[in-house]
Amino acid sequence: MEVNIENTGNKTLVVLNGRLDTTTADKFMQDITPLMQGDNPDIEMDCTGLEYTSSQGLRMFLVLQKSVTARKGNLVLKNMKPNVKEVFDITGFSNIIKIV
Repeated sequence: MEVNIENTGNKTLVVLNGRLDTTTADKFMQDITPLMQGDNPDIEMDCTGLEYTSSQGLRMFLVLQKSVTARKGNLVLKNMKPNVKEVFDITGFSNIIKIV
């Protein structure tokens, strides 16, 4: 799992590549922890390269969403592959996290 983070002024852009599962979840959490503590709560995640997410990965997205909401920000996931989007839809996460 590769996570690239870029601050673009009024929001933070995060580009995800690879699989988010049990073996990569800890590193993903380390990578996004600064986003949960930073001054800019508006986060846009480009999921073009996200190949798969497990329930552990969904948990990480939920933790990030809660942090963003608590700081009155917005989390948006974009360019999600159909198979990954289906996981979000089936689990109801599409109703919790904005996906465009």
